[in-house]
Amino acid sequence: MNNLLSINFLTKGILFRCTPQSPGTVFVIYCLNEKKEVIMKKMKIVLAALFMGGILLSCSSPVYVQKDDTVNFSNYKTYMWVETRASETDQTARPVSYADPSVKNAVNAELTKIGWRESTDNPDVLVSYDVLVERTVEQRSDPVYSQPFSRVYYNPFRKRWATVYYPSQFLGYNSYDVPVKEGTVSISLMDANLDKTVWQGWTTETLNYSRITDDEIQKSVRNIFSKFDMASR
Repeated sequence: MNNLLSINFLTKGILFRCTPQSPGTVFVIYCLNEKKEVIMKKMKIVLAALFMGGILLSCSSPVYVQKDDTVNFSNYKTYMWVETRASETDQTARPVSYADPSVKNAVNAELTKIGWRESTDNPDVLVSYDVLVERTVEQRSDPVYSQPFSRVYYNPFRKRWATVYYPSQFLGYNSYDVPVKEGTVSISLMDANLDKTVWQGWTTETLNYSRITDDEIQKSVRNIFSKFDMASR
């Protein structure tokens, strides 16, 4: 093992090693002056923390943002919700109206954090959202290994049979497409005086159910507003 490319870390009396040759794998090198029961308990705690940290890092969907760099966002203090429609004459019910309470509650919470206040009396900003649910395919890959096997040979000097074991070998990856549903949440902020979009953020999540859930909406909104950079205002 190349020590220059590996990461060693000592915690709770246990030395761990992570290597780029085996991503996601943690090797326990040795433990220092601990009884077996104590070692096992500490290993469970540390490995659980590593596992959960890996999940959090791998499960965050990318967020995309467009903004008007000429706008001073510190001038905005109030906002009001507006609905988007396909055209001025469109009177059909919004297909995502079921998401209204979840989206608005989540966005209101984020805007309150930055000091904005909802108002219907000459607001500075108009806020709208859209949720698009669509079918797509997701490419997945599974590692493929050969089957382990063994052979026997006869040792004429000892006059007995012995066995040679051949371990499984990594052959590559098997890639395949899986049909999935994705939900894209978009939040738009428009200057109420200029009728101009000054900020827009969106993110796409793979859905676990036929339509986007409250938890998925709240997660998407939090991720979007994590890119609403205070420093730019």
